[in-house]
Amino acid sequence: MLIKKGIPVSPGVAISQAVVVDAEDQPVPRRVVPASQVPDELKRLDKALTESIKELDKLREQASAAIGAEPAKIFSFHQGMLQDKHLIDQFRKAIQTERVTAEFAVFSVMRELAKMFRQQKTKYLRDRVSDVWDLEHRVLANLIGSSRAALSHLKGESIAIAHDLTPSQTASLDRNKVKGIATDLGGRTSHTAILAHALGIPAVVGAENITTSVNTGDTVIIDGNRGLIIIDPDAAQLMEYRRSLQRQEAFEDALDEVAHMPAVTKDGAKITLLANIEFPSEIPAALSKGAQGVGLYRTEFLFLATETEPSEEEQYKAYREAVKLANGKPVIIRTLDLGADKLTQRQSKEEPEPNPFLGCRSIRLCLQDLPLFKGQLRAILRASVEGQIKILFPMISSVMELRQARMILSDVMEDLDDEGIAFKRDIPVGIMIEVPAAAIQAKTLAAEVDFFSIGTNDLIQYTIAVDRSNERIASLYTPAHPAVIQLLKDVVRAASRAKIDVSICGEMAGDPEFIMLLLGLGLRSLSMTPPAIPEVKKVIRSVTLEQCQRVARKVGSFDSDREVTNYLRDEVAKVLPEVIDGRSAEY
Repeated sequence: MLIKKGIPVSPGVAISQAVVVDAEDQPVPRRVVPASQVPDELKRLDKALTESIKELDKLREQASAAIGAEPAKIFSFHQGMLQDKHLIDQFRKAIQTERVTAEFAVFSVMRELAKMFRQQKTKYLRDRVSDVWDLEHRVLANLIGSSRAALSHLKGESIAIAHDLTPSQTASLDRNKVKGIATDLGGRTSHTAILAHALGIPAVVGAENITTSVNTGDTVIIDGNRGLIIIDPDAAQLMEYRRSLQRQEAFEDALDEVAHMPAVTKDGAKITLLANIEFPSEIPAALSKGAQGVGLYRTEFLFLATETEPSEEEQYKAYREAVKLANGKPVIIRTLDLGADKLTQRQSKEEPEPNPFLGCRSIRLCLQDLPLFKGQLRAILRASVEGQIKILFPMISSVMELRQARMILSDVMEDLDDEGIAFKRDIPVGIMIEVPAAAIQAKTLAAEVDFFSIGTNDLIQYTIAVDRSNERIASLYTPAHPAVIQLLKDVVRAASRAKIDVSICGEMAGDPEFIMLLLGLGLRSLSMTPPAIPEVKKVIRSVTLEQCQRVARKVGSFDSDREVTNYLRDEVAKVLPEVIDGRSAEY
């Protein structure tokens, strides 16, 4: 048995036989052609590019039907690359000046481009290498018939193991056969990761040399929750995972019964459960799981899937679609949280910041790029007349940032007024509490907004100075840290005293082990990934507020995260043991 660690990018567990994808990464030989043949090679190049663009158009349509329009825009980005004049000129120059074949021109230029991306300091740019390879193989396939394995002829269920899967390969996967993905390369923001998540296939990327550790036919477990790849598991581990999967499947079947029951504690306290989404197409599934609206619409993914930044009109259409799909339920739209590891094509070409997570990201970036910020605000306001939209400003760290953002929002409203464009004037405005400075100053900030949304993912990271994507210290990242819990308590108290709504939208909100604590601290609104909603609702319907308040008081007496974690786990097990037993293999 061998256990490899990678980056979890799509949750879930899969157990099956491995299929190692042949990258067919053989070099194209350099062949010089007579001068008289150069025009023919240029025609071959033009034809291959045209055919490739047509294929991408078809693939975009197929992906749009399968996983939604927004993630499918990745292939519009690919089309844009193949239509880039600078890139095409490089292909043509190689053919004309070196008199090489069209296939060698494409191969050599794309390899240099991939090398340039690999050498970038920014991980987002390094993750673009798979896009370059994807396009290289597509054009070469139209020139000489070579192509990477498409995984389209699998006879049974399999785990795909690859050096890297291109976006085209990932989007074309048969979800009935490919049960899990593991790759050597990749990161959280790679297009392949985004597509795997949208497809709902458990995936672990960035596992370095996984392709040299697995052979086709090996039994493999993909744990997309913890980022583990277990190769040739021993009988005990295999049995445990299989039993755990069976328990989880049975538990999930039972949870379907509570999906549309009210989220009410045993003593009658009503709790609002909302969904976190990246794309409007996720909303119907979220509502089917019992979501009462969208608590966090992460709009930056509109910008990550395309070569060019979406226009105001494109954003407006996406927000309007989200509101209509919500069918009268609230939709909280977070303004752009770009920067750090989420860069647009324009940003990716700029000089990388030495410490991007503490740099010009999120609201700071928006306040420095007013055309970008105003374009999004205009789109949100225009869509506000369609339903219950709320605006959420992320990464606020001071009152001045909030006031600047609100002033720009007022300016945009005046502009729309002057243009005679309808919008909702009393649209609620809130802020994310995800920086310790904001949590500490919550009392002051509460006087200037309509609601708080606590983003625990960044709040934890910044409070205890732990990068959760750093494997060396990832074990230190925990929502059970007493300092984090104290900040939550302070923020909830400040919101209560100011009589404004407060919700929590980080991963902590979807973890059943923390629900009693969160309710005990005073939270009555939780936003999470849609699959987590029924399980969280089950916990809520099994406890009383008095129990939860007792749990919160007890947790306040602990001085270590281990004490907190063990105590919360024991308390949930007392009221609902199947929540603990039904969770797969110690997630």
